[in-house]
Order: sequence, then structure tokens, then C-alpha cells
Amino acid sequence: MGVLGRITAVALLAVLLCAVSAVGARAEEREFLVFAAASMKNALDAAAADFTGGENAPVTISYAASPTLAKQIEAGAPADIFISADLDWIDYLAERGLIKADTRRNLVGNTLVLIAPAKAPVELAIGPAFPIAEKLGDGRLAMANTKAVPAGKYAKAALETLGVWSEVEGRLAEADNVRAALALVSRGEAPLGIVYASDAAADPAVVIVGAFPADAHPPIVYPIAVIAASTHPAAQNFVSFLAGDAGRGHFEKEGFSILTGDASN
Repeated sequence: MGVLGRITAVALLAVLLCAVSAVGARAEEREFLVFAAASMKNALDAAAADFTGGENAPVTISYAASPTLAKQIEAGAPADIFISADLDWIDYLAERGLIKADTRRNLVGNTLVLIAPAKAPVELAIGPAFPIAEKLGDGRLAMANTKAVPAGKYAKAALETLGVWSEVEGRLAEADNVRAALALVSRGEAPLGIVYASDAAADPAVVIVGAFPADAHPPIVYPIAVIAASTHPAAQNFVSFLAGDAGRGHFEKEGFSILTGDASN
């Protein structure tokens, strides 16, 4: 090979190395997509901004009810991370091989509360056979869909445990997700609603009437995992960030509880 040939080969190698480096840089810089339960919005938005501000990859978050998001992932939606408001829907994806099992962990917990509009507060002690139907007057009880949405399922379980489900079953205003239920009470369209404590903390137009006993419903757990099809290099970094001190601080500020113990299931 002549001198000119050697120079050309070296130049070509340099171009290829630059191209590989550029591809790696773009992979780090491109946004990755998080599918998260609607009740996480305030805390997760703040955590994502903190993560990105640390010169990490930008984060795009899509919020909806957990079953809606899980079904979209099953249908091939390009999510990198899923955060569910209960164990059922992450189990649903796990059973279909759609998450990376070794990335799964239980992230945070929450509390179920009864709320009323701040302009029309209600006094009511939550307990067995409490007169919730009487306090509704002519209105309806706002809550998430009781058949599929975690917040709705938790609420139904609590009302059944306390012996008042039959009194309100026909007087529900069921919403697609818990934030939509919150909005019904916030706007004064429903005199009472059942949401998470973190939702109530995010809206000054509502007040908490009381909290439901933790043993009245299954434990409220938000699991997180990287989606099996994800190839984004920052996905696991974001999971680790959320589970670390910086991420937990955002969740605690918004009314979530931090879980301890086995984080794998």
C-alpha cells in the first residue's frame, strides 16, 4: 500500500470512529419514554427535571391509568420504563415477558383518602358503617374505575371492608384515572371523592376528610421496571435515581411513602 493509500485508510478509520462516537452520544442524548400511573405526575415531573438537570438524558413521561399503559406496552408502544399504581399490571407485563425482570422493584407506597371541595368541606369520621351515603346528599362519589384502575379497586375494597359499598355502588362518578376523579371534586362537580393522599396534596382546591385504614384494602404499591424491548442506556440509571435519596425526596414531598424491604416483587 502506498503512502497515499495508508493516509486514506487512516482517514477512513478516523471517520468511522467519529461516527461510532456520535451514534453513542446521540443514544445517550435522545429522550427516553416513561409510562407512569397518573397519580405520580407531580412527583415524577419534579424528579425527571432533577435527573435531566444533572446532564442526563431528557425524559418524556406519558401519564394515564395503569391498565391503559400496560395494554399500550403490550401492543408495542415504545416505552422504556413502566411505573404502575399496583402490582397486578406489572405482573401482567411480567407474565408476557415484556419487562426486564432484574430491573423490577417496588418504588413507593401511598395512602387512600376521602376528599371534599375546599369550598364545601365535610366532617366525617371514616370507620365501619360510616354514613358516607348521607354526606353525598344528591351528589355522587368520585373515584377511578373500580374494575381495572388501581385507585378504583383499592377504593371499592375499602368501602366493602367498612360495610358501605352497597350504599354507594349506584351513586358513583367513575373516572378513567385517579386524577380525573380528583378533578371532579376540585371543580365542585362531586361532593366527595376517593383518591390517593399524593393527589390531594397536589390540588389546593380539595381538602382531606380522612384517611382509610391501611388494612381496609390491599397495600398500595407502585412497582417500576425497564421494558424488555428498551435499549436506551439511561433507562436503568433513571430507575436507580428514582429509588435513591434524590428521587425519594420528590416522592416524600408529594405525600408518597417510601417502601423498605424486598424490592423485587
